[in-house]
Amino acid sequence: MRMRSLLWLLLAVGVVANVFVTTFSGYSGVTQALASAGTGAVFIGSGIGLWLTRPRSEGGA
Repeated sequence: MRMRSLLWLLLAVGVVANVFVTTFSGYSGVTQALASAGTGAVFIGSGIGLWLTRPRSEGGA
């Protein structure tokens, strides 16, 4: 359960950081691209982690 909580926290931090980098940081060019790629990697990685740790259903489909 702790792992999923941490992954949800990382997902939220990734979204907030990406909004900050693209809107408020004042970065431009390569710096903005690298910062956005980093925050996107955190977002995608935590999303994949949440998907892999999702509860399995006991039923048929």
